[in-house]
Amino acid sequence: MTFVKIDQKKWAEGVSALKKGYQVFGPVKEGKDHEFRKLSGDQMPEMDYGNTRLSPKAAIYPQSEVMFTYTTDERKDDHHILKEPERDETPKAVIGIRPCDAFSFLLVKKNFDTPEYKDPFWLRAYDATTFVGYGCDDPCSSCFCTSAGSGPFDEKGLDVLLVDHEDGYLAKVLTEKGKALTEKAGWTQAFDAGQAEKVFGEKAATAEGKFESQISTDRLADIPSMDLYDAPFWEDIAFSCINCGTCTYLCPTCWCFDIQDECRGCDGVRMRNWDSCMSSLFTLHGSGHNPRGDKVSRVRQRFMHKLKYYVDKYGDGIQCVGCGRCVRKCPVNIDIRKVCEMMNQYDPEAQNECACPTT
Repeated sequence: MTFVKIDQKKWAEGVSALKKGYQVFGPVKEGKDHEFRKLSGDQMPEMDYGNTRLSPKAAIYPQSEVMFTYTTDERKDDHHILKEPERDETPKAVIGIRPCDAFSFLLVKKNFDTPEYKDPFWLRAYDATTFVGYGCDDPCSSCFCTSAGSGPFDEKGLDVLLVDHEDGYLAKVLTEKGKALTEKAGWTQAFDAGQAEKVFGEKAATAEGKFESQISTDRLADIPSMDLYDAPFWEDIAFSCINCGTCTYLCPTCWCFDIQDECRGCDGVRMRNWDSCMSSLFTLHGSGHNPRGDKVSRVRQRFMHKLKYYVDKYGDGIQCVGCGRCVRKCPVNIDIRKVCEMMNQYDPEAQNECACPTT
């Protein structure tokens, strides 16, 4: 691990240099919000932002992605053969990603990289990407990453971590990919490790002291799944939900997708697109049966997946990094923090004791 100092001049020069060897993504202003976009021309990442509206997951996992092309024209030799289109294999660099968002890729990786199945599209993109994090000095009131396995200066999933310092940044180089990127950018001015650790430590402590939100997850693993499934509070939680799917599309750890063919004449493409468990079509069977055909069951599935099923399957925390996007953007103010607290504090035995006796 090494530390380098980057002044503003070197910063701009470095980002420009990176564009010659990387596809560079960074936060840019769009309306009232910031979004991660591929930087073109002399465009620079706008680092003065709180958090982006959408997470940066699209840099690895596009909202729509062509998997294969094909033709059914039997006059052609390659008819009825799925062919993967040519892709831009240039390495990617995601600059300015918040630590919670970087951590989210490690959670999502559990779905796309298993001993039995490996998703080549996701893995190729992830392995070719260098993540340059940006410490979060001023967390939003809805953020709760410190109680969701991450933190404002967390290093998990990052190759480089930046913090504001004087007229530029201090960079903690964490991996070989991070070292290669900083050298390519010309960010090589060494900084004293002891002094740098002090700066990082003080900034982390100050930021962590600003958090207004936290959640408790200590009992989730011990409560039987069916007890939580049958808990009486799901009707109340789902009452105001309009199944818009905003929470799922904003979420950095939602990974669901749908595969569709789009054809014109004899030629077609097979695409995968982000999908949402909040949609009534998500679980609709070809027979017409829908096992989650009502709103309550869909809302319950979302929270049970993130806060219970994931916990039971992997045993290393919840499927949430505490970014707070779903809290801020839900049009009907459904709050995952409150739902998590209800689930974590649920006592099925007390519930049974309160039930009316049968005669």
